[in-house]
Amino acid sequence: MRPSAESVAELEEWFERRHPSKTVESAGLVERICAATRVENRAAAAQLVAIGELFAYRLSRCSEDEDWAIDTMAAVAAEVGAALRISQGLAGSRVHYARAMRERLPKVGAVFAAGDMDFRLFATIVYRTDLITDPDVLAAVDAELALAVARWPSLTRSRLAGAVDKIVARVDADAVRRRREQHAERGVWLDERCGGLAELRGTVLTPDARALDSRLAALAGTVCGKDPRTSDQRRADALGALAAGAERLGCRCGRPDCPEAGQRRTASPVVIHVIAEQATMGGGDSPGSLVCADGLIGPELVAELAGTATVRPLIHPGDAPPEPGYTPSVGLADFVRCRDVTCRWPGCDRPAFDCELDHTIPYARGGPTHAANLKCYCKTHHLIKTFLGWTEKQLPDGTLILTSPSGHTYVTTPGSALLFPSLAGAVGAYPAPEIDPTAQDYCAERTAMMPRRTRTRAQHRATRIATERIHNRDARTARRKDRQSAYFGPHEPTGDDEPPPF
Repeated sequence: MRPSAESVAELEEWFERRHPSKTVESAGLVERICAATRVENRAAAAQLVAIGELFAYRLSRCSEDEDWAIDTMAAVAAEVGAALRISQGLAGSRVHYARAMRERLPKVGAVFAAGDMDFRLFATIVYRTDLITDPDVLAAVDAELALAVARWPSLTRSRLAGAVDKIVARVDADAVRRRREQHAERGVWLDERCGGLAELRGTVLTPDARALDSRLAALAGTVCGKDPRTSDQRRADALGALAAGAERLGCRCGRPDCPEAGQRRTASPVVIHVIAEQATMGGGDSPGSLVCADGLIGPELVAELAGTATVRPLIHPGDAPPEPGYTPSVGLADFVRCRDVTCRWPGCDRPAFDCELDHTIPYARGGPTHAANLKCYCKTHHLIKTFLGWTEKQLPDGTLILTSPSGHTYVTTPGSALLFPSLAGAVGAYPAPEIDPTAQDYCAERTAMMPRRTRTRAQHRATRIATERIHNRDARTARRKDRQSAYFGPHEPTGDDEPPPF
């Protein structure tokens, strides 16, 4: 009996769902995916090529700035960071990879530029070959890697590192990057979340961890049995009490007869700055904000903090006249920092209270000490703006218009404009025209005031590489001695030993 046409169709559909056949449509989609990936790789490489060329151009014009606090590397990183709206650190890593592509690994860079490898693989190769100091050895490794990488399958980061290390180890054993001892990897990290919460992660020595665990348990146990928090919540709050130097954790039972209910944390040596509406501290529903890049906190936490914090009103200067002298008053400085929230350089998120206050029109040229002429810059970007050919204009509402040495213009608005727009309201109309860029050259006659490095970037790099190579050599020597001891006992064989008679 022959199966019906409907049965055959159902069987073919079932088989197709589990074992799809090759079709023109599916083949075309896969080709599009591969083509898009190659375009992505080529675009990432083209960006590094352009950054490398920008660095070479700036270096050719400022070759005597190696001992400046802001050398060419930092200056180009600031220019790249502003253009891409990324931090100074991230921009600095892009410059580092661009220089490696241009100066150290040109053949691997050519493979990258052709789209045959991605940025992850290129970054791994740059890092794993960073300790090679002999130019001939580096050239040989560059050539071998350029031939090998296109044939490598998709690998995890650790397997990629191992594949690169095998090539490096054959020609320069001391240049192999090794994992540090676990003790050296310890540290504590803080990741801010929304709603006034933050995640704390860390790796510490076991005795310290045990001591911290016992201390948190003891503090969490100082409240009465009616405290509404869970054990984990009390331990989390106890960590804050411990940081503040408190001996007891304040109870939240709310009972008037509880001896611990009125306990508050002692004053902490760590200061955080929170902006909030006056109504929020009295129970309103508007959120507050930490004066940093992403510190939104809920109204309940604002009201709780207001109970123990030092509350200082923030006064908008309005049409107030400029203040006398160069240094602004505490009230004016607090207003500018709370208005700006972070460093005003494009892409920089350094908290404003870690920044310096800068006069847009220099004070020495008649610039007023006024909110319309002041804004926050971190130390690095303050120096870059002052000495390296950037010009700027500040509007009465705090908007900053920054122009780079290449002529590109970037606009930043105060960080408070979204959450607290009243802080970004216009102040007295004191014009802030751009400084004439022709009045100052990009490099000339600026070293008199530019802070100097005690050690250049190249010297620091050479010292770091030499130290790590010595560590690698000592580790290899120690392992060799351990293997020899396992075979020959505690005494190493000498060159005078006679061979055995067989």
